[in-house]
Amino acid sequence: MRTFLAGGLAAAIVAAFPAHADTADGDATPSTFELSNGMEVVVIPDHRAPVVTHMVWYKVGAVDEDPGKSGIAHLFEHVMFKETDDIGPEEFTTIVQRNGGQLNAFTSWDYTAYYERVAKQHLEKMMELEAERMTDLVINDDPEGPFISERDVVKEERRQRIDNNPGVILQEQVMSALYQDHPYNITVIGKMEEVGALTPQDGLDFYQKWYTPSESILVVAGDVTPDEVRTLAERTYGQITKSDGEVPTRGWREVEPLPATQLIEYSDPKVRQPEWERWYLSTSYSQDQDFAYALDVALDVLGGGRTSRLYQALVEEQKIAVSASAGAWLSLHDTAPAVLSASPSDGVSLDELEAAYMAVVADVLANGFTDAEVERSRNSLAASAIYQRDSQVSLANTYGRTLAIGGTVSDVLNYPDDIRSVTAEDAIAALRRVLAADKNYIEAHLLPEEESQDDE
Repeated sequence: MRTFLAGGLAAAIVAAFPAHADTADGDATPSTFELSNGMEVVVIPDHRAPVVTHMVWYKVGAVDEDPGKSGIAHLFEHVMFKETDDIGPEEFTTIVQRNGGQLNAFTSWDYTAYYERVAKQHLEKMMELEAERMTDLVINDDPEGPFISERDVVKEERRQRIDNNPGVILQEQVMSALYQDHPYNITVIGKMEEVGALTPQDGLDFYQKWYTPSESILVVAGDVTPDEVRTLAERTYGQITKSDGEVPTRGWREVEPLPATQLIEYSDPKVRQPEWERWYLSTSYSQDQDFAYALDVALDVLGGGRTSRLYQALVEEQKIAVSASAGAWLSLHDTAPAVLSASPSDGVSLDELEAAYMAVVADVLANGFTDAEVERSRNSLAASAIYQRDSQVSLANTYGRTLAIGGTVSDVLNYPDDIRSVTAEDAIAALRRVLAADKNYIEAHLLPEEESQDDE
């Protein structure tokens, strides 16, 4: 399935399905503590190399934007790299790179995160830099200054990433229909006219409300001990005064059921390969963990790869499709979409593809899964999670993302055992719950311009 569109420089990191650490190696088990100003800290020892990944997660994303202010969370990510009282324009990136480091940032609906990966002796410097821009960011009315200049950059980014991409335009239309009265209905990058209207005062208000120690999580993975991180964190972040304002209320809310099934078509001369999709509302790891784990396994068996039911039937056997998949964005905080999708082979209409696809789904819903295929899928998901431990950045990302949406360290540690406990009965029950005949959905067709219904 197509990954969802997140804002920022590293959208692919947060678009992926979650990777979870295993408990087989106790050295990777994290320690947690909290600074006196409310900043949460997670330390994940990884002594394989003398490097560290340093991440700061803010409990704010596009879901928390005020009405009419869409895109400000993502815009603010850009502004954070510009200038502070003590760091000159563009100097933040230069300092990190001069110390041999890598850096990036990303914004999603549910959080914003910044990270640097450096040799361990530079960890304190990274903390100093992040603490500086948590407190002393420059936001002013200068047309060439940090806020207004980056606002123009984001507008151009929208033109390139969305307005020039037919598949993403269709996705944006689908999300708007699927989440009619929920913040997920607006792409993280925001609406062009609303981004263009954001003011430096909007930016300052957002900064003072959300960029505080109590709304942040520090995650350090690498060649460090908890005591070392605590000492450095208290010397840097610990010097930031605790906010005396009220704790902001997150924008999360219940997602209303889809009132009716709807067809959305989008055609464009740039489309070379048509695509058929169905979008259903499902659940999420935050909303109903057991249901989400069972659905994760079910969708993997149904359309999770080349061995899946759909791929084998439509691509390998019938040769009616060049791709066929099923998946869900279960790492969102609120109710997530489950997406069925396929692209037809040459000469195959979307109607023919849909009929063949849904025949496979109907057979699965009627007859269920075998124990063997469910076991294979759940073991694959667990193994993939464990393999992610080889990446220090993935480890830090997993813990940060989980805590930022209200999860716990135990959620991460227990994932392999939890996913392995899903039975064939659990999996098919979850799939039937999402794809039941009485469930409304959005059907989406991406078409070359000459195949649009307007031209028929």
